[in-house]
Amino acid sequence: MCYGRERLPSWDDVVGTPPVEIGNRIAVENLRDRLAETEARLERARAREAELSRRLDEMKKFVRVMEILETYLRRRYAEQQERLLHLYSSPSSLWVFG
Repeated sequence: MCYGRERLPSWDDVVGTPPVEIGNRIAVENLRDRLAETEARLERARAREAELSRRLDEMKKFVRVMEILETYLRRRYAEQQERLLHLYSSPSSLWVFG
């Protein structure tokens, strides 16, 4: 038999692929597909984690600013109370109506 430029048939071409090997190939392809899906889910999870970390950092900054503002407002309120107390308790603030 002459095949010309074509290759000689392999053993699998002549006999066919054994069923066990077919099953193994299917199992390997299935595992590859599952691995690709898992890697894609992992990539999405990492992106989500990065986004949540960024948002958490922003919230922490916001809380720090609010704490600073709260401290400032409490101090100003205490100062105003002290001024009023001083203003109303000083003798020059008493008016004599007569």
